[in-house]
Amino acid sequence: MSSLIEQAAQRLEQLRKAGADIPLMTGGNATVSPRVVEAVPPKPESKPVQFSRKVDIDLKALQAAGIVSPDAPRSQIADQFRVIKRPLIRNAMGKGASVISNGNLIMVTSALPGEGKSFTAINLALSIATELDNTVMLVDADVARPSVMSVLGLPNGPGLLDLVLDESKDLSSVLLRTNIEKLSILPSGTPHPRATELLASDAMTRRLDDMAKRYADRIIIFDSPPLLITTESRVLASHMGQVVVVVHAGKTLQSDVLQAISTIETCPVKLLLLNQARTDSKEGYGYGYGYGYGYGYEAEQELQQV
Repeated sequence: MSSLIEQAAQRLEQLRKAGADIPLMTGGNATVSPRVVEAVPPKPESKPVQFSRKVDIDLKALQAAGIVSPDAPRSQIADQFRVIKRPLIRNAMGKGASVISNGNLIMVTSALPGEGKSFTAINLALSIATELDNTVMLVDADVARPSVMSVLGLPNGPGLLDLVLDESKDLSSVLLRTNIEKLSILPSGTPHPRATELLASDAMTRRLDDMAKRYADRIIIFDSPPLLITTESRVLASHMGQVVVVVHAGKTLQSDVLQAISTIETCPVKLLLLNQARTDSKEGYGYGYGYGYGYGYEAEQELQQV
């Protein structure tokens, strides 16, 4: 009998240590009615995004250069990018026709240089930055010919290449906060003789995977090299959820566009954006929405009908 009592006492002590709500027996005919209280683990605190420093973008200069400015009055280009960004945001936030892996990673590229891809990437990022529910990171991934910082009137500094070269370096150490509340910038980084090779390296792949997971609630826009000039942009595209291919109206050959599209077959969503298309507005030229937009080969099929 004594051994049973001792075993029961030991069991009660184990339950108390495990968090069970058990009253202590002090004698008499007290009964024990154990009630196990489940321990609720505390919610992990979300760490705020860190930045290396703050930079100020001249918003008036942006407006004068024909770039979307958050505090500028309504303009034709702002309206055009409102149309362009809407399906991209839906896909990025998992609200499109289907859930897209890495949908928040959006690459802006072109078949050849001089088609307006950097101008498009900057405008797209600034347009998304005006959204109430979305934040955006603009990455200058055209490491051989970076232009994002110069267009925005900002000094160059450490950035993407430095992160690829030194995987122990944290993204926050080179990420720039701007005076546009929901816009941050990752420069191309310190110039390197093998910059394009670094872009296609395994270290770059690991960085992309980290960015997609770490900033799942943030839309990340990559200004990428042209598709037909280097192979690095094709490697980048294989990790993107969405790709925007800028096409210069009246300049880019349809065969070049089709060849460029064929190099990014693995990307589930492609948007073809017609730049410098003639419009009926006083400005004369602007952005046209498409040749086509869709999943898989749908965009390519629409282009072939033009």
